[in-house]
Parts: sequence; structure tokens; C-alpha cells
Amino acid sequence: MKNLFSARAAAIGILVILSLVVVFHLLVLTGVIPYGIVWGGRLTSHEQMLRFETVSITLNLLMLAVVGVVAGWLRLRVSWGLLKAALWLMTGLFLLNTLGNLMAQTNLERLVFTPLTLLLALGSLRLAISKPRLTTPAAPVDFR
Repeated sequence: MKNLFSARAAAIGILVILSLVVVFHLLVLTGVIPYGIVWGGRLTSHEQMLRFETVSITLNLLMLAVVGVVAGWLRLRVSWGLLKAALWLMTGLFLLNTLGNLMAQTNLERLVFTPLTLLLALGSLRLAISKPRLTTPAAPVDFR
């Protein structure tokens, strides 16, 4: 895995994809994109969409923060053990999400979001197996 792509490429890829996902969910939340094409096409009301999208945006922002700290771009003092646990949780979440996207009722989720969540899972795994660099308080991943 370490030879397929660097930790730096994984971090940048995750940050870009998650940032775009947050924008996408904000567009759903504001009604620019219809909520019938997300969450497997299973949302039944506007209130349900508000709850799901709020949780989704919050989780994506939290994952952006985790990757930002791991990469050393967000300077917070967080233990490497906690960051590593979060990365493993992200890996599992994205793998489950990939399976869910494969079973979605909408083509958008099957054809677009399945490969994206698979890339996020692989990127999270790549960061989870990386060793921390101990030169800063946040102990970012060694990108060398």
C-alpha cells in the first residue's frame, strides 16, 4: 500500500474529495440539488433530509480536521493514537459507504460516489498505516 501512493498524495486527495463532498451536501441542504438523489434515494421528507445532511456535513468537517492535523496543516495538539484510531474508523466508514453506494437506487451514487468512497477508504488506510513525524506538536505524518 505504501508503494502505491504517498501519504502526502493520500492526504491531499482526501482533503480535496471531502471538501467537494461538503460543497455537494451544502447544495443538497439549500435545495440546489434535489434530496431525492442522495442517501440511496431513500429520504422521504424535507425534515429527514435536514437531519441527514447536517450529520453528514458535520462528520465530513470532522474528518477534514483529522486529515488536516495528520498532514500537519492544522496545528492542533492531538495524540497520534487518537488520530490513528480516527483514520481506522474513517477507513471502515468509507468501506461500508462504498458497499452502500453499490446498492443505491440512484445512478449518481452508484457511478460517481462508489469510486470516490473507495478512494477515500484507500487514502484513509494509507494514512492509518503511516508513521508520525515527531517534529511538531501535532505529529503529522512523515511525507518523506
